[in-house]
Amino acid sequence: MPTGTILVADDDAAIRTVLNQALSRAGYDVRLTGNAATLWRWVSHGEGDLVITDVVMPDENVFDVLPRMKKVRPELPIIVMSAQNTFMTAIKASEKGAYEYLPKPFDLKELISIVGRALSEPQEKRTRPGHDDDMEQIPLVGRSAAMQDIYRVLARLMQTDLTVMISGESGTGKELVARALHDYGKRRAGPFVAINMAAIPRDLIESELFGHEKGSFTGAQARSAGRFEQAEGGTLFLDEIGDMPMEAQTRLLRVLQQGEYTTVGGRTAIKTDVRIIAATNKDLRLLINQGMFREDLFFRLNVVPIRLPPLRERLDDIPDLARHFLMVAAKEGLPKKDIEATAIERMRRYRWPGNVRELENLVRRLAALYPQDTITANIVDQELAVPDGVAPGDGVVVQSDESLAVSAERHLARYFAQFGDDLPPPGLYHRILRDVEYPLISAALAATRGNQIKAAELLGVNRNTLRKKVRDLDVHVIRSTR
Repeated sequence: MPTGTILVADDDAAIRTVLNQALSRAGYDVRLTGNAATLWRWVSHGEGDLVITDVVMPDENVFDVLPRMKKVRPELPIIVMSAQNTFMTAIKASEKGAYEYLPKPFDLKELISIVGRALSEPQEKRTRPGHDDDMEQIPLVGRSAAMQDIYRVLARLMQTDLTVMISGESGTGKELVARALHDYGKRRAGPFVAINMAAIPRDLIESELFGHEKGSFTGAQARSAGRFEQAEGGTLFLDEIGDMPMEAQTRLLRVLQQGEYTTVGGRTAIKTDVRIIAATNKDLRLLINQGMFREDLFFRLNVVPIRLPPLRERLDDIPDLARHFLMVAAKEGLPKKDIEATAIERMRRYRWPGNVRELENLVRRLAALYPQDTITANIVDQELAVPDGVAPGDGVVVQSDESLAVSAERHLARYFAQFGDDLPPPGLYHRILRDVEYPLISAALAATRGNQIKAAELLGVNRNTLRKKVRDLDVHVIRSTR
C-alpha cells in the first residue's frame, strides 16, 4: 500500500477536491492549500514527501517559489500542473527543477502513476539540474494534446546528450524541434550545425560530414572541415537521414559506436564530442527491409523517438499558429493584421498537405498581398477555395481555374494595393519573390497537371531549377476536381 504525505496547492477548490479524493483512495495522506505562501511554509518546515502544485497562484507564481523549495529540499519531488500549456511552461518547469510537468486537464490515473514512481525512486534521481537563465520567446506553438506530449518529452531531454530521432511529414517542424533541443539544452553555448542529406550530391556527403584532406579526390585543393568538426561541442542535426548513402551510414555508425571518425583521405582518428539529432519523413523500417538503411544504425539513432503529428491531426492549434505567424510577419515589416474567427474556421476545414510550413506561407502571403487590416473568411476562401459544409480535416482543392497569368496578376495587385500612393519598403524584389513564388509555382503545376517539364516551360525556368524550388518551398500539387 502506498504511503506518504502529498502537499497539494491549487487556487481552484474543485481541483483540490478531486486530487484529495483520488490521492486518498490511492492510500496517501493529503494536505491542501490554495496559496503559495502556505505551500512554502510547509516545505521549508520539512513537511510532506511530494508536492503537486499549480503554476499561477493568487499570491505568487510557483516558478518563483520552486527554486527556493529545491534549495532547502533538493530531494523533494515537485509535480507542476498548468493550464498555460505552452512549450515554455514545460521547459520552465524542467529548468526550475520540477520532477514532472502535467498540462491541465490531466489524467488522474497518469498522475497517480507519476506520484508512485517519484516516491519509489532513490532520492538522488529526483534532483534535476536547472538554471535561472531568462527564456526567449516561444519557439514551438500549440496547445493540443499531441503537442503537450512532445513538450513533456523535450523538457526531459534538454539536459541530456541522448541521440534523438525526429520523424514526421515534410513541413511539420522537425528542424524547429531540433533547434529547441539545442537552444534550451546544456549544449546551448556550442554550435548548432544542420545538414540535409537530400540536398547534397550522394558522392559528396561523406566529405561534407567528415571533411577531407588536400588531394583526397579531384578538386580537393585544400583541407576542408566537415560538419562534425564544425559542430564540435554542440549539436549536429542530420535532416532526411533516410537519404544517406550506405557508405556514409557505415562511417556514421562508427562515430556513434566509438566517438571518433577519420576525414576523407585521412588516416588519423579524430575524437568528437557532438550530440546527434536525426530527422526523417520516410519510414526507416521499410528502408531497412529494402536493404537501403542499416538496422544497427537505426537502433543507434532511434534512442529517443519523437513523432511530430501532421497539422491535420492538430487542427486545434491553428488559431495559435495563425496568430503567431501574423505576429512574426509584422515584426519582419509586413503589415500588422488581425484575423476573424470565421477565417480561422475556414483554415480548420482545409487538410494542409504542406503542414505547418504551408500554413506559415499562407499567413505571410495574406499579410503581404491583401490591403485589409483584418483577414476575413472570404479572403481565406479565395486562397484555399474552402467550400461551405466541409468538415475539418477533409481534403479540399486549392487551385482555381484561373490561368497562371491571371493568378500572378491578382497576387501582385494585392501586394501593391496595400501601399496606396506610397512606395513599398526596401527589399521589394526578395519580398515579392518570397511571397509570390509559391502560388506561382503551385498554379503552374496545377495548370500542367503536375508535369514539371511543362510547368518549367510555362514559367520559363530550367527544369532542375523548378525541381529545386518545388523541394525547397515544399510545393504540393492538388488537382482541381471541378
